[in-house]
Amino acid sequence: MTSTDDRSGTAVLAGGPAPRPAHRGRGGLGVPLPLLVPALIGLAFLVVPLLALLVRAPWRSLPELLTSAEVWQALRLSLVCATAATAVSLVVGVPLAWLLARVEFPGRGLVRALVTLPLVLPPVVGGVALLMALGRNGIVGKWLDAWFGVTLPFTTAGVVVAEAFVAMPFLVISVEGTLRAADPRYEEAAATLGASRFTAFRRVTLPLIAPGIAAGAVLAWARALGEFGATITFAGNFPGSTQTMPLAVYLALQSDPEAAVALSLVLLAVSVAVLAGLRDRWMRAA
Repeated sequence: MTSTDDRSGTAVLAGGPAPRPAHRGRGGLGVPLPLLVPALIGLAFLVVPLLALLVRAPWRSLPELLTSAEVWQALRLSLVCATAATAVSLVVGVPLAWLLARVEFPGRGLVRALVTLPLVLPPVVGGVALLMALGRNGIVGKWLDAWFGVTLPFTTAGVVVAEAFVAMPFLVISVEGTLRAADPRYEEAAATLGASRFTAFRRVTLPLIAPGIAAGAVLAWARALGEFGATITFAGNFPGSTQTMPLAVYLALQSDPEAAVALSLVLLAVSVAVLAGLRDRWMRAA
């Protein structure tokens, strides 16, 4: 037997619980002031510095500042090195993420912590660590120099190594999360049909987690593009070979603040274009 609530017109069971009040949109009963105020403060904290950069930009002299050979040289080097660092991260980071997500082994938690350590490690400390490992007298670098004549510090290859070191954890975390969310029964089904584990990974897993890989690659590329501390420590600041855009901004800030603002606008525009163009397509799919 049912009765009708005159105020809401909602049928409820006689003697049952009272109907829940209707929600007003997605926000329910509205945003509480103790949450709204700090949220707006946080938004302002992130947005106001970017707006200040736009307000203080030397728009009249901007074309002249951005057409100099040094700017395009630094921008080209940044794009090339960030792309190469992302490629390195994909080659070694995707298998590492698969290992962490799919294979049980002793000390897996410790390995995961070490993989994510560059996320919280100061970039300058990362650069020093790279020097101790891959420098001319490093524990690995001395053998690279003696056996193959390869010297990484203060070279363009060193920039790629430094950027990959700080950017790869973003890719690993993204891909591992996607792998954990993916249904492993597809891989098990491929195995029952006679596919090896590598074939199942290549034919089944990779297409399944492609959006997560793309999202991680975008994050890694953006992080590599803006890397400063590890790069200047491990690769130096030499125009044409190791001076990326962040290093050029730092150098210009000491002598020509307007040029520093102009270079910062270029990095801001590139970062916004990449994230705005790919976020909705890949992040949501991931």
